[in-house]
Amino acid sequence: MQALIAVDYTAPDAEEKFVQSLRDTGFGVLKNHPIAESTVTGIYENWSGFFNGTEKDNFIFDPEKYDGFFPCALAETAKGHSVRDIKEYFHFYPWGRCPEHLKTELDNYYASTVEFASTLLAWVERQTPVEVSSNFNEPLSNMIKGSDQSLLRVLHYPPISDDVEPGAIRAGAHEDINLLTLLPAANEPGLQVKAKDGSWLDVPCDFGNLIINIGDMLQEASGGYFPSTTHRVINPEGHDCRRARISLPLFLHPRPDVVLSERHTAGTYLQERLAELRSSDKS
Repeated sequence: MQALIAVDYTAPDAEEKFVQSLRDTGFGVLKNHPIAESTVTGIYENWSGFFNGTEKDNFIFDPEKYDGFFPCALAETAKGHSVRDIKEYFHFYPWGRCPEHLKTELDNYYASTVEFASTLLAWVERQTPVEVSSNFNEPLSNMIKGSDQSLLRVLHYPPISDDVEPGAIRAGAHEDINLLTLLPAANEPGLQVKAKDGSWLDVPCDFGNLIINIGDMLQEASGGYFPSTTHRVINPEGHDCRRARISLPLFLHPRPDVVLSERHTAGTYLQERLAELRSSDKS
């Protein structure tokens, strides 16, 4: 049985162990990393107030730019699923809309996390066999330089109601579209990753951990060497159903002109996948 184990970012073999975990499971977990717990805690607390208030209705998402607030009634339906996820969320880009009193905090978090992501991409490239990395059109860490496409999503999973639609869960099984996703451990457990044997592994959710997973774009650029692994967020049970959950994934996207493979640039790949999601939402 595979297991996900948190790697100490300060350990001398952290780079090797972290990238091996990505290779084996599509996920890596870091502890003692440079993203401050206090910053994450502050964002969780402030955005809990946003989701529990009425201000969110003033920021309904822009269907062209995809920034702003997505209510539960317009949440995603995972590919291959017929029931919407039980969640609401806010899409933040530095160029997009955001409540003024919350913007500085997210701006700072976004900038520092994207910068840290460059370090992790450099780790990935150094630990990639030359026969794979030689096919990268440019260094992985360079792919995100100058990109305004990386998306910070503030996710709110409300308490599970008694009349929840049959088959609905907080996040249906899916893969991410982007290069890497960086996710501080949420305030509640529930994240699982699908192992090679088809079983579901709980992702270590100790507060302070940073969870990183591979997206489809890195899988595409590496010719499948790095797997974009299926994951989900399951519903809590018993009394925990009454507890809300907040998480803060940063979806790392290259510039649209970056060539991922003979088939796709980052721009064409993203548009193809977004079209699939919109089609799924209409079905």
